[in-house]
Amino acid sequence: MLSERETQFYIGGNWHEPVNVMRLPVVDPASEQVIGHVASGTANDVDVAVAAARQAFPAFSQVSVSERLGLLGRMHALLKERAETFAEALVMEMGAAISFARASQVPLAAEHIRVQMEILKKYRFLTVEERTATAKEAIGVCALVTPWNWPLYQITAKVAPAIAAGCTIVLKPSELSPYSALLFAELMHDAGIPAGVFNLVNGTGESVGAALASHPDVDMISITGSTRAGVLVAQAAAPTVKRVVQELGGKSPNILLDDANFSEAVAKGVLAGMRNVGQSCSAPTRMLVPAHRLDEVEELASATARTIRVGAPLDPSTDMGPIANRAQFERVQIMIQAGIDDGAKLVCGGLGRPAGLESGFFTQPTIFSGVTSDMRIAREEIFGPVISIMPYKDEDEAISIANDTVYGLGAHVQSSDPERARRVAARVRAGQVHINYPPWDGAAAFGGYKRSGNGREYGVYGLEEYLETKSILGY
Repeated sequence: MLSERETQFYIGGNWHEPVNVMRLPVVDPASEQVIGHVASGTANDVDVAVAAARQAFPAFSQVSVSERLGLLGRMHALLKERAETFAEALVMEMGAAISFARASQVPLAAEHIRVQMEILKKYRFLTVEERTATAKEAIGVCALVTPWNWPLYQITAKVAPAIAAGCTIVLKPSELSPYSALLFAELMHDAGIPAGVFNLVNGTGESVGAALASHPDVDMISITGSTRAGVLVAQAAAPTVKRVVQELGGKSPNILLDDANFSEAVAKGVLAGMRNVGQSCSAPTRMLVPAHRLDEVEELASATARTIRVGAPLDPSTDMGPIANRAQFERVQIMIQAGIDDGAKLVCGGLGRPAGLESGFFTQPTIFSGVTSDMRIAREEIFGPVISIMPYKDEDEAISIANDTVYGLGAHVQSSDPERARRVAARVRAGQVHINYPPWDGAAAFGGYKRSGNGREYGVYGLEEYLETKSILGY
């Protein structure tokens, strides 16, 4: 079924085959083989999709909360029902280990929809204080630009609140992982989405992304991607003064205070930093540890990294599949070399593929120690399974190192003293801080300080990004 959709866009409630359009290859990162081609849209395709969304907005923005809840409910049920199909697509397009796709990539994507349903049930779109009313109204046509590392998860994190708010949508998924998005468009159609409310145009950031960012009939653009891409979107959006929400890069610290349980904190820290092959913008890839415990941490970290099974993503026993694409694989290799060149201590892993893997974008789980803040591996986002262990002499220096970055997306603090952990968390400049590896919370605000972006996603905070505020005096 999907092969029929590869060269099509979903616009105005129907699938369209663009004429004379360029095709982009889709590569299986485990085999390095081209497994298909998707259509690459143009500014003209964007115009058609935005026009469909603009036409659908007046009616959809007035649809009742109960109708929007019904739509979200059908989306959620279909995603759960088709979970295995989505998981297999994620393996194929970006190399996710099938066990990880089944346990995290798909269920957490479904959870974004469920959370928005819970928010929508109780959200007050109109509040009245004496004779002044405050109305929260759908912002309009929303362009949603999603990345290749958590393809389905990031789609639902944006689409669900946009639908809950009453907005209409043009989605541009990553051209590097387009299959889960095409399956999602089929799901939206089968859920009974009104024509024009959800539209999908595949293509590159340079063509489709830029056209959406600059389009005068787009009221808001939400992008998850690199800081470089976020800057380009903001620049293109500026002349039309649209709202820009950006979830961008990160270099998240993991502060292990001296009273933490190190055998647990180090192991969990390595696994958190290398989750999804390290391809998460909030991955805690800088592990900050007391200098006098450096040898112990190196041993614990290395022991954990060596237990990670790297291999064929369809094998249920595989923990870590390949890096998602060639450009990122090469970037990770360059950064591992930079760590070596800058004099960091290579504790385990290193350059090249793991032993026994001759092809595919497979990377060794790699740990460096003795890393200082002036090294490239401490400053630049690597987006691969590479962790930098950084020693500190006291709590103040740990916080100083944690904040010594242009990013501020995520952070972790480990301590056996809850009050101390809260005090340190309050001093870290990041949009989300995790104390002692808590469970994931789909209602917790997610977004960055500094160059990690503007705006927030998830929960009520994500919903409100898709709403305008109107004051009505004399109400």
